[in-house]
Amino acid sequence: MADGAHALLGGGGGSRGSSPSASPLLGRGGKSRSLPTTTSSSSSSSSASSLHQQRRTPPASPKQQPQQQQAASRGNAPGHCFKRVTLTKPTFCHYCTDFIWGLAGYLCEVCNFMSHEKCLKHVKMPCSCVAPSLVRVPVAHCLGPPGHYKRKFCAVCRKLLESPAFRCEVCELHVHTDCAPFACSDCRQCHQDGSQDHDTYHHHWREGNLSSGARCKVCRKTCGSSEVLSGMRCEWCGILAHAACSVIVPPECTFGRLRNMILPPNCVHLCSRNFSKMHCFRISESLQTEADDDDDVDSSTQLSLKESQVSTDSSKQILKIYDGNDAVKRNQFRLITVPRITKNEEVVEAALRSYYINDDPQDYELQTFTQQALFCDDIINRNDTTEETQPGSVFREAVPEAWIIRAKPRDNEVIKIYPGWLKIGMACVSIRVNKESTTQMVIKEVLPLLGHQLENFQNFKLVEVLMGSKQVQRMVLDDHELILSRFQDIRKTSLRQMNQTRFYIVENNISAKRVHLFVGGLPPHLSTDEYTNILRDELSLKTNLVSVSHVYSSQGAVVLEISCFAEAERLYMLAKDTTVNDKPLTAVVIPEVLQTNLPQNCCPLLVFVNPKSGGLKGRALLYSFRKLLNPHQVFELTNGGPLPGFHTFSQIPCFRILVCGGDGTVGWVLGALEEIRHKLACSEPSVAILPLGTGNDLGRVLRWGAGYSGEDPYSILISVDEADDVLMDRWTILLDAQEAIESAENGVLEPEPPKIVQMNNYCGLGIDAELSLGFHHAREEEPDKFNSRFHNKGVYVKVGLQKMSHTRNLHKEIKLQVDQHEVELPNIEGLIFINIPSWGSGADLWGSDNDNRFEKPRIDDGLLEVVGVTGVVHMGQVQGVYVQASE
Repeated sequence: MADGAHALLGGGGGSRGSSPSASPLLGRGGKSRSLPTTTSSSSSSSSASSLHQQRRTPPASPKQQPQQQQAASRGNAPGHCFKRVTLTKPTFCHYCTDFIWGLAGYLCEVCNFMSHEKCLKHVKMPCSCVAPSLVRVPVAHCLGPPGHYKRKFCAVCRKLLESPAFRCEVCELHVHTDCAPFACSDCRQCHQDGSQDHDTYHHHWREGNLSSGARCKVCRKTCGSSEVLSGMRCEWCGILAHAACSVIVPPECTFGRLRNMILPPNCVHLCSRNFSKMHCFRISESLQTEADDDDDVDSSTQLSLKESQVSTDSSKQILKIYDGNDAVKRNQFRLITVPRITKNEEVVEAALRSYYINDDPQDYELQTFTQQALFCDDIINRNDTTEETQPGSVFREAVPEAWIIRAKPRDNEVIKIYPGWLKIGMACVSIRVNKESTTQMVIKEVLPLLGHQLENFQNFKLVEVLMGSKQVQRMVLDDHELILSRFQDIRKTSLRQMNQTRFYIVENNISAKRVHLFVGGLPPHLSTDEYTNILRDELSLKTNLVSVSHVYSSQGAVVLEISCFAEAERLYMLAKDTTVNDKPLTAVVIPEVLQTNLPQNCCPLLVFVNPKSGGLKGRALLYSFRKLLNPHQVFELTNGGPLPGFHTFSQIPCFRILVCGGDGTVGWVLGALEEIRHKLACSEPSVAILPLGTGNDLGRVLRWGAGYSGEDPYSILISVDEADDVLMDRWTILLDAQEAIESAENGVLEPEPPKIVQMNNYCGLGIDAELSLGFHHAREEEPDKFNSRFHNKGVYVKVGLQKMSHTRNLHKEIKLQVDQHEVELPNIEGLIFINIPSWGSGADLWGSDNDNRFEKPRIDDGLLEVVGVTGVVHMGQVQGVYVQASE
């Protein structure tokens, strides 16, 4: 029976008769489209011009010192430590991307920024050592597993990624594995966490890794390069610019061409404490690194690489440098190369540079201990036994290989306090603290500086924020905590962590904490109380902290609202290892969408991607769509199915859907939509298709192509935005066996219950069904081999050849009634009921020669076409005619 039509985005032909319950699908329109020269992306550092600190120039010989002072006076680049160097190979300027003619250039000894002498005064990009201080809102990255990325450059050391490196799954960040701990936590802010609210968004700039043909939005000149890390890209709207030109671009970002499809960050609320960004964005566990402390550096690998580089230079020596107790405990160190006879101050300078610290070297000292003590378990408790180096001493050939760099004790300190609310015009305020300064005293001193003289200091708290590249950690300080002592403890643990630690003064937040956790895999068709009892028994659910906010009984899923971060994390981790009735549970952290904040005319795109479809290209598409859109609107179907996405978008009054997968994936999503549409504010969203499967017959009919073959994802989104609505019938098939089965309980013969199947494309009986079932079994046995359409079609051919010798005589086994009239069947081996004019990867079974009694079939005419096939050879002939016609 006809089930009404679903609406896909499609285009081409004129609209034709549709049933009252029809809903639109998205199909590709017929008109040509021009592609813009930019792609969407993002970044969130404040302008480099706001920095007032300058990197101390390292010691130099009398001949070099005037040149270095001259370079420093000409350069305004924040934090850089430029030194005139002799070039031994072709080198390009990181500012203008032009070739550096001659034998001399200026190199930053910290971040390897290379420049012409003439470009020094124009350099605005901050050095990696001061970049953490320029981050407006710290947001951790989602660094996937190490991989090989051609012609990409590290955002920290600016060198080419020649070895396996990390890539953020949300933004354009690329870093070496040993540079990852020093990467800024400046990923895109894709949601609001807590009470913060943004009315406007500024450009989120990310430097480099642009194509060599990229052009600046301001001066229209080339700003990209394949030779150096150069040029800037906004990770939201995608505009490109030179670093110097980006400062004159209007700061407000309008999200570019895709603004009507993007879910704005101020519409998404997610309490993400205790969850990594991988969990927040529902990125598969397989993409996460195995260890929790994945900021660690592979010291052994780094050591072997460094030793191989300088093994032929007998005048140099390699030293291991630890930056604190945590590095000693983990045996994670950095390597520096210094002359075999060198001064202590120069070694301290090199050690600080290796950890991207721009403080005065006079405030630090080196300590050394024996190799046995270095790896002793209780070394952290015996730091007073280490041998301290004397100021001004000279390192000679026999010095130990391992050292630890420490901050000298200080009686007072100048610290920066950042306001936790966004209405303040200043970035931070600086105050001096001493040994008696407590958290409460700091709050009392800071409030008047922020214009809150009349505020009660008890309404505020001081929060310590560690801006790690992979997780931003927050800790509320006790009112009587000694701030200077806290500083010294952090420095003792890790100088790197001290460089990435901030202190925020924030108002006491009295709003309730709410974490929404989707739990699937439960038995279907139960009540709320029954689901609560199951979760209480299986997960030790604490009903005083957890409530069931939504129930999807037919799908066996619930949404939990949790008022405690620790409880939410416990339930999330426990649910992943729990089974109910031999079925594993799924747990997905989902955000809350504030539909009242949606801009006018905004119709966000809900993206579903099946990474297992067809040629297994879904993984790359997941990365691309998370970059181009808000990651909270991109859902991986292997992680909970389509229901978490529909629940997230349930209150949005207007949205569209993009399904990336084969025809089976499209049917899966449409089936879930049919079951949940009565709970959606937008009950009939249009659906577009990016065909990733083997046959892709529905994608062909709707003019989305025969299959995805690497097209630009940005152009695909533009096509979805410009597509037309096309109606399509969907059918419900009732399979009633009319046979009795033996009951397991009492042994009595009972009628087998009917099976209900939803059909979008076609339904086959006989040989067609056998081939589909054989292909399905082959893919279930060895799923890893089904990684290309060519291979998949070859399996179909193999299964077909195996079935050629079988004789079915289907016409003797079944009867066919059409419009209550029985149809006499010829000698056939299969029946195919067709809803769309495409079958078996594009063949037209109905044919172009139509009988005058029948009109040309359409996907929205409320009719089915019935075709008989005489066997495998007949099916092959139909395919052959299609291939010949295509040629």
